[in-house]
Amino acid sequence: MEAKVRKHIYISGHVQGVGFRWYTNQQASSLGVKGWVKNLADGRVEAVIVGDKPKIDKMLDLLKQGSPLSQVDDIEVIDEEYRGEFKNFKMKY
Repeated sequence: MEAKVRKHIYISGHVQGVGFRWYTNQQASSLGVKGWVKNLADGRVEAVIVGDKPKIDKMLDLLKQGSPLSQVDDIEVIDEEYRGEFKNFKMKY
């Protein structure tokens, strides 16, 4: 059985108003990753993703790549303790 992991992520760059949250939601759903994503007032996107380590590693690669219209300049990833609190992935507003 794979280890479950939790990552708290801050993405900087041209990531708001370009479908980045929708892209994140779609990628998470296709991988079976749980958590959430939202825009921050400072122009960054914040996300929490949880799941099996290989899926989370793939999700992080996809977030670094970004949506077709976005440009990711930086991604800060903070390891957190897995809590198992999410049932799905959602966009927060």
